[in-house]
Amino acid sequence: MLVRLSDGNGKLIQPAAFLPAAERYDLMPMLDRWVIHNAMERLAPMLQQDPTRLCAINLSGQSLGDEKMVSFILEEIANRNIPPSTLCFEITETSAISHLGKARHLAQRLKAAGCSLALDDFGSGLSSFSYLKELPVDFLKIDGAFVKNIEHNPTDRAIVSSIVHVACTMGKRTIAEYVEGDTALHWVRNLGVDYAQGYFIGEPRPLGDFTQQFEAGQPDTSGTENSSFPSPRAMNAA
Repeated sequence: MLVRLSDGNGKLIQPAAFLPAAERYDLMPMLDRWVIHNAMERLAPMLQQDPTRLCAINLSGQSLGDEKMVSFILEEIANRNIPPSTLCFEITETSAISHLGKARHLAQRLKAAGCSLALDDFGSGLSSFSYLKELPVDFLKIDGAFVKNIEHNPTDRAIVSSIVHVACTMGKRTIAEYVEGDTALHWVRNLGVDYAQGYFIGEPRPLGDFTQQFEAGQPDTSGTENSSFPSPRAMNAA
């Protein structure tokens, strides 16, 4: 689930233009709540009818320190009768390391409720593997910096291969970000990555497109491609 800001004239403002200000003025927990509430409100019928879907929602580093965030999430899930297994909450590796204890507590509570967790931008930190033992996450989203030029860079391939090996050993699944072409998809598949995500797989679309497609009974083929085994479909919506 991606967020954009409308300027009131139909133009969409990208996150890089407004999220830093939201972080500076401690508005991220409020924004996270807005995204969670609206996503669940609009997607509830779809997730209730098709529990094989997986909706991923980002949580900011500031929300990791919000003691009421998990209670808010669980209340939203209960109020809309959404299967918790259809929800995956993403936290960045940098945020998780900066708030390790709080990130671990949040992950434990959400997993106990039946949700899944993803560690975003994995591999960007200097001690990624050592911190991984502390976090009960289900998915590792490999930092796109290692995927963008994977067909040309043997070092990137070696790093991705090592992440996949450790993930398999720990029973976690991997997602390659920034898959922008057939060659990149070929490489991440051959290296054993479980899922691929990027414009080559599916570009972001307005959330309304998904709900209209669902109401019309049309199949959804975008999102995150699974390169190895059957599992939940993911939604790439803005």
